[in-house]
Amino acid sequence: MPPRPEADRIRESRVRGVDFSEAGPVRTCIGCRMRAPASHLLRFVAVEAGDSLRLQPDPDRRLPGRGAHLHPDPACFAQAERRRAFGRALRLSGVADTGQLAEHIRAAPPHGTTDDEAS
Repeated sequence: MPPRPEADRIRESRVRGVDFSEAGPVRTCIGCRMRAPASHLLRFVAVEAGDSLRLQPDPDRRLPGRGAHLHPDPACFAQAERRRAFGRALRLSGVADTGQLAEHIRAAPPHGTTDDEAS
């Protein structure tokens, strides 16, 4: 039986900028628009707070509703704000408060750094 053509496509190490050697779903950062494993990105959702909306981080990926993903990096956050990507990604009709999400990103350690690398 000859091999199927789609199997060869999947075996390539890089397809459309994604490394399939890491298992798991792939998502796009709304700030830098780079694709990355979902485990490297921070998921957030819009939550109603009275008459307004606020963006709430969802590191455990358990909150209900439409979510979007962002690198836990202040540069990606700033780029998403500048591009007004939050409303489009979450399909919001109004403007959401980004304060809680910004604070979570500022408090998070930079991804990919450990104490072993620093020494």
